[in-house]
Amino acid sequence: MAGSDPEDGLSIQDLDKLDVSKLNPLTPEVISRQATMNVGTIGHVAHGKSTVVKGLSQINTIRFKQEKERNITIKLGYANAKIYKCDLPLDELPAPDCYCSFGSATPDVVPRAEGGNWRLVRHISFVDCPGHDILMATMLNGAAVMDAALLLIAGNESCPQPQTSEHLAAVEIMRLKHIIILQNKVELVKEAQARAQYDEIKKFVAGTAADSSPIIPLSAVLKYNLDVVCEYLCTQVPIPPRDFTSSPVMIIIRSFDVNKPGEEVKNLKGGVAGGSILKGVLRVGEEIEIRPGITSKDNGKISCKPICSRIMSLAAEQNSLQFAVPGGLIGVGTKIDPSLTRADHLLGQVLGRPDGLPEIYVEIEVKYYLLRRLLGVKTEGDSKAGKVSKLKKGEILMVNIGSTAAGGRILGIKENDLAKVVLTNPVCTQEGDKVALSRRIEKNWRLIGWGQILKGTTTAPVY
Repeated sequence: MAGSDPEDGLSIQDLDKLDVSKLNPLTPEVISRQATMNVGTIGHVAHGKSTVVKGLSQINTIRFKQEKERNITIKLGYANAKIYKCDLPLDELPAPDCYCSFGSATPDVVPRAEGGNWRLVRHISFVDCPGHDILMATMLNGAAVMDAALLLIAGNESCPQPQTSEHLAAVEIMRLKHIIILQNKVELVKEAQARAQYDEIKKFVAGTAADSSPIIPLSAVLKYNLDVVCEYLCTQVPIPPRDFTSSPVMIIIRSFDVNKPGEEVKNLKGGVAGGSILKGVLRVGEEIEIRPGITSKDNGKISCKPICSRIMSLAAEQNSLQFAVPGGLIGVGTKIDPSLTRADHLLGQVLGRPDGLPEIYVEIEVKYYLLRRLLGVKTEGDSKAGKVSKLKKGEILMVNIGSTAAGGRILGIKENDLAKVVLTNPVCTQEGDKVALSRRIEKNWRLIGWGQILKGTTTAPVY
């Protein structure tokens, strides 16, 4: 079958001999089985993020009961899609008609009914972020693994809506350079209204990371212009440079128990961690460590017990893997007690080899930058209400580091916008990593700025 994995028959000994220096994100044995790029969908609630992902991947990311009842995304949604280009000459089938997308389990070559073949050119993981204002922390967790973003703006509403501004600011903080703007729901408006909103969007993104981003009119429900989105993802968004040779580090953004209630003891499987590899290659059979692991407090002193285990399986959606490379979302089957992984208990942790993981910090010193005005909050009348006030000693903030959302109390403010922050939960991170800072305003956490870790106070792991 086209798209079958040439590594399926590898033994553990063969994997040890695998020359990772010869791999790249477009190597056929990699792209056939695993996504090599993460694309986030961001924007205001009900602007069509999940519908776009479903149109591209044929997978509904709204899966939980509460999400279906309210028809909104609450947890991060995940879906993989393969993007294909027809092998007919462009004069016979010009762009964007020569692009399309199918599900992740589709073979690499698909015959086209009208002639020619669809051939695989990209394999992408979509990270579907919630658009509701109270779920900003969840969106920031998803932004930690994004390589590019689709910014959804509904054509039948004024631009910008509160979370449109807030989400764009968040991906700017993460230094995301590749953003594609989708002007969705154009089937609901007249042409003049769509053109007027196009001008609104250009004015809104002026001076931001999305200043020169393409704006694609779209109807996700009618699947109008989804082929243009596929074309732009292939031609406008390059796959980031990947480090295949370093010790692997994977950021965990979900974890779960795959065992069904009442399962026989002999059939029980270990917990599964899901996330994206930042660097290096993971192989089946490798020894791994998860930091900070199990944390506890004794007389105010925090201790961390990293979780040590072995990789029993690797998977990218329906595709089983023998090795996994950076980019895309993967699931790592382990020998870990499932009670430690169920219900996203490992969210925010870091997985890798025992000797290759960053330090565990309990205090950090941050060089911070505050936003000029508060985003995501409508302020009518009082212009001062939207301004971000300075940080204060003793203030409690929410600090997002990677996929970790930890509480932080400011111990002190120094010159040159330096702040010392003690964290409520220990975090596996390193100097130079970026952090997002949020303040509690009107009972919700609101993004107020970002920073960079200059140094930290470590806690020794207990084995």
